[in-house]
Amino acid sequence: MALLPNSTTEPDGSALIRVLSYNIRSMRDDTGALARVITACAPDLVLVQEAPRFFRWRKKLARLAAASGQVVLTGGATAAGPAILCSLRATVERTEDVLLPLTPGLHRRGFATAVVRFGGARLGVLSCHLSLRQDERHEQGALLLDRLAGLGVEHAVAGGDLNERPDGRTFRRLAADLQDCRTAAPWGGEYTSTPADPHQRIDAIFATKGVEVLGCGVPADLPGVTPADLTAATDHLPVLAALRIPAA
Repeated sequence: MALLPNSTTEPDGSALIRVLSYNIRSMRDDTGALARVITACAPDLVLVQEAPRFFRWRKKLARLAAASGQVVLTGGATAAGPAILCSLRATVERTEDVLLPLTPGLHRRGFATAVVRFGGARLGVLSCHLSLRQDERHEQGALLLDRLAGLGVEHAVAGGDLNERPDGRTFRRLAADLQDCRTAAPWGGEYTSTPADPHQRIDAIFATKGVEVLGCGVPADLPGVTPADLTAATDHLPVLAALRIPAA
């Protein structure tokens, strides 16, 4: 497997960054394995789903961030599960946690969002975990696109657990407006669920049209990532993308 390029700021002010999307199942599994996987991916941004939401959730998320060379940017219980971690390379302009309309009898959902800068590049960021129910999921997909557009930045990235495969209606809607990074530049593994039996792609990273996708997929063969850690860490496999963000 070809190596993904490392993060850097280029002479023209553009930024090459790594973005990781990962459903961590409320850190109910092997948090040591989880931290090792994140660390090996060397991300600039981690789009987390199912962050801890209950007792001492901030402390748990901060502990994971510290163990994997990150800091907590936003999200967690305040976004009903999605969160964003970042490396110290990021300069944070603003953050906002968004709660989505609640359907009675279903889980509350939300978005963790931020605007950050890397060198001369400015980027909107969104982490999501969409509904298990098809009609609600489709409405949330529309809200995601609206929220990205409302960040007021030219370039943006969104990622998360879509609870839907690429042929689904919501996935197709997102891929029509944004770049599905895996399709744009396949790298690594394809399927994200489940670690013990990968057979479906329900987690994805999307980017706006002006972002150059250099590679995206499951980092199963990345140096430092082991099959044992991927299986022990949580019930999803992560998605890693290398992106070039033009200077603002």
